[in-house]
Amino acid sequence: MRAVDIIRAKRDGDALSREAIEAFVKGVTDGSWPDYQASALLMAIVLKGMNTVETGWLTDAMARSGDRVDLSHIPGIKVGKHSTGGVGDKVSIVLAPLAAACGVTVPKMSGRGLGHTGGTLDKLESIPGFRVALSLDEYREMLGRIGCCLISQTATIAPADKTLYALRDVTGTIESLPLISSSVMSKKLAEGSNALVLDVKCGRGAFMQRPADARALARSLVSIGTAAGVRTEAFITRMDVPLGRAVGNALEIAECIDLLKGHGPADLADLIVRLGTRMVRLAEKAATDDEAAAMVRHALASGAGLAKLREMIAGQGGDAAVVDDPGRLPSASLTRMIAAPRAGFITSLDALLVGRAAVALGAGRDKKGDAIDLSAGILLKRTVGDAVTAGEPVLELRYNDPSRLEAAVALATQAVVVGELAPAAQPLVLGWVHDNGETMFVAGM
Repeated sequence: MRAVDIIRAKRDGDALSREAIEAFVKGVTDGSWPDYQASALLMAIVLKGMNTVETGWLTDAMARSGDRVDLSHIPGIKVGKHSTGGVGDKVSIVLAPLAAACGVTVPKMSGRGLGHTGGTLDKLESIPGFRVALSLDEYREMLGRIGCCLISQTATIAPADKTLYALRDVTGTIESLPLISSSVMSKKLAEGSNALVLDVKCGRGAFMQRPADARALARSLVSIGTAAGVRTEAFITRMDVPLGRAVGNALEIAECIDLLKGHGPADLADLIVRLGTRMVRLAEKAATDDEAAAMVRHALASGAGLAKLREMIAGQGGDAAVVDDPGRLPSASLTRMIAAPRAGFITSLDALLVGRAAVALGAGRDKKGDAIDLSAGILLKRTVGDAVTAGEPVLELRYNDPSRLEAAVALATQAVVVGELAPAAQPLVLGWVHDNGETMFVAGM
């Protein structure tokens, strides 16, 4: 099929045939479609959309553009997990070993941070020696032996997605539900999971800031996974305030270790138990949610999850001693406190601004390829709902480069809002989309 005919059809609002979508993905993968034609079709998709069937076909073609991992040598149901990205979101680093300690095999290919959101791979690389670029053979071996493994996407996994994402990044075609959905799910379908638990972030610190957009994305992702034969569920979770109390790579690893030792912030622990419960259920390791939750909590309290994290770090070449001594992680040399401007209650701690402040300190990247400071970041000394006195520390900035401080202070100061009255408590989980099509949402979703 001619590229120009496919572009023209979508430009005019027509639904594309499976043959047309296959031709597009093949052309992008082998280079027979030049960038200007691929970009033209991407823009037509942004403007005219894709229906559910088209989106499923696009996802499948992208997943088949490279290798699909075969984990059939490992018994049982393999359960993956994916988050759409947020500020302080270190859930995967705790959840993978915790679920593995409950007998679940957890395949996981993760990404790097871009913009105000952090990346799991960057956080893991703050552990001295930790390798994320494992071969698929190493990946399969670790999953069979340890039960969890967090690696980067290999060059042969969904290569069409790499090309298309790079084009979308520079052509203003990121914000498209079919393109976002196919990008996420093509990689998840290729990584070897039989079931999948998704965490769709919603709020100031998320890419989907409006509840309606987060709901639509969650439903789209679940629909694609279910149609592909992968049992898929999606939680929609609030991302107006950073998750946990640490933002920044080594700081978040330290918080993960703390949580697996039975400490750590309640919001992070509660979300991990909620997601872990469903992973255990989907793996058919428990008959009820209550039984699954008890298993997850026991793995957390007994140290079994911590032991599994130690195994995973050692298996991927990292310094497993950081589990017992987080002081071995990179540490910034300088600190600066952001204080409450007056007495009262913290009514807002803007996740977007906190994330941007962390990037300004060097903890993230504004564009792919930027170097990052693995020790830089921000600690939340107080959070939304806490009472504070005038001048009391709210945020602790950790950094090494003084030239970065001014911009970070401006953003962090703006992030903290103090009012006279304590704000009403807000639920962390806003919705849940099941693979059977059932949806549950709190008020306002």
